[in-house]
Amino acid sequence: MPLFQYKALQADGRIVEGQFEAPGRQDAFRQMQGRGLRPIRLVEGGNGKGNGNGAGGATASPTAAPSEGRADTFKFTLGGSKKITSRILENFTRLLSSLLAAGVPLSRALVILQKEAASPAAREKWKEVHDLVVDGMSLADAMAKSPDVFPRVYVAMVEAGETGGFLDVVLGQIADFQAREKELRAKVLSALLYPSILLCLALCVLTFLLVFFIPRFQKLFEGFGAKLPLLTQVIVSLSQVLRDYGLLLLLGVLIVGFLVRGWLVSPAGRRAWEGAMLRLPAVGGLVAQYAMARFCRMLGTLLAAGVPLINALNVARRSIGNQILVDAVSGSIDLVKEGKALGLSLAECRTLFPGSVLEMISVAEESGKLDTELIRIADTTEADLDRRLKTAVALAEPLMLFVIAAFIGTIFIGMVIPIFTLQDYIK
Repeated sequence: MPLFQYKALQADGRIVEGQFEAPGRQDAFRQMQGRGLRPIRLVEGGNGKGNGNGAGGATASPTAAPSEGRADTFKFTLGGSKKITSRILENFTRLLSSLLAAGVPLSRALVILQKEAASPAAREKWKEVHDLVVDGMSLADAMAKSPDVFPRVYVAMVEAGETGGFLDVVLGQIADFQAREKELRAKVLSALLYPSILLCLALCVLTFLLVFFIPRFQKLFEGFGAKLPLLTQVIVSLSQVLRDYGLLLLLGVLIVGFLVRGWLVSPAGRRAWEGAMLRLPAVGGLVAQYAMARFCRMLGTLLAAGVPLINALNVARRSIGNQILVDAVSGSIDLVKEGKALGLSLAECRTLFPGSVLEMISVAEESGKLDTELIRIADTTEADLDRRLKTAVALAEPLMLFVIAAFIGTIFIGMVIPIFTLQDYIK
């Protein structure tokens, strides 16, 4: 049986070292748990010259607690937030990758990250993951216990890294992927920020005109007994409705918004919404392009880390986000399992992959450079997506200004036209 060397923490706080034989790593963890030991390091393939007696003996160390070394180098600089943000998770992933690459055992690395976490919520969550790992659970299974912190794609990539024996590499790739996702998401949000501000400004100006400005003109017209033009009557009636039922209308909008939000969260509502987004003339192309960039980057990242193609495809499929596109790619994965080439299989999903991209994937697959080409396609697609977003924003800004001017101009004209007819009533 394999020989395992260990370093563990006893219940009284002392560190012990030793070695013993066990059929496998999980059995070794169970044996240590049965002895009341909390593993710090467990290495298979000892040389028989450890401090133990070869049958599980242990030598107590005079140290009362595990030495932290220079772990303060990795101290987080985040505040004590109660929520584990994407930035905290990215830092955790990158630091865990660095510690594992430096040869620090997984349980020890989790202890370091737990002690150095500045956020109480993160400290508690890392401790929870550490305890599950020490109990013999794999890191992926331990993270899967907290889906609110570790997304399914994250857990799937960790599982692939653990299975292939390159967990540190995969964690580094995850951190890089998270950083790029955050950058792309920030570009999208910044592109939508200015049009959103203009829209809110337009709504505020219109509300002010209808609620506070129009009633003054209404009293003026009523004093002369003048008959108002149709446009002015519509504006005055709308102003009256907002003044009388404004709060009820606002409450109704909030209730409808809450119900729509609940429907969108449901599987049927989410699928209907995603299908509608794909069918929109301008937005559908951007959504598909964004999903393709995520898929290609995730697949290229996993293949570069050594994950088998089928496993990498199953993980990358979950990163797309749009369930309709996920189902389409699932059919392509089935074709790959049957032995077809990746490029030909992905051709079944034309909504996601244009012909030029499929041709590049096929050529890269034949030349053995699929991982590099997929990442290059993702870079090119994201750059093109960034340019299209900037163009859309450049067109949206004057369009929003035109809409604001049209609404305000309509109200102005509707209130000014009767003024020119008042001289007839004055005479």
